[in-house]
Amino acid sequence: MTDAKTTANEAAHETESRLREGLDTVRETASKVYHDAGDKASEVLEVSREKTKRVVNNLESNPLGILVGGLAVGALAGALLPRSAREKELLAPVGKRLSETLVAATAAAKDAGRSELGELGLTKDNARDQAKGLLEGIVKAVTTAGTAGAKAVSQKPAV
Repeated sequence: MTDAKTTANEAAHETESRLREGLDTVRETASKVYHDAGDKASEVLEVSREKTKRVVNNLESNPLGILVGGLAVGALAGALLPRSAREKELLAPVGKRLSETLVAATAAAKDAGRSELGELGLTKDNARDQAKGLLEGIVKAVTTAGTAGAKAVSQKPAV
């Protein structure tokens, strides 16, 4: 009976030893995973902080770009979303008034510009006459230069 008892004790010790080794391995693995996860979380947090700082700096340094981007996104969303009957009803008069105002403003600017140019003597006919006179002057200068060149070539040098 002593042999059976000894064998049972040895088996129990061996099982206990294997269980302790397994438990130690599990603890080490769990500890490593925990620390690796903490390290990864710190890295992700740091990267996200850096990217957030870059975005904030870009926003602060280029607010006009953000405004234009926001307008573009808004225009795109507005173009993609269908207009409701109520929107058409409310916005049609506004669009018509804006269009009429734009046409009137363009005509007024055109008339004012023509008036100012007329006061300075820059009319269409005057500009045409000046261009014609300039072209005649260029032709005369070229003809005179050609004639002078021909005379210079035809004269014999004094020896």
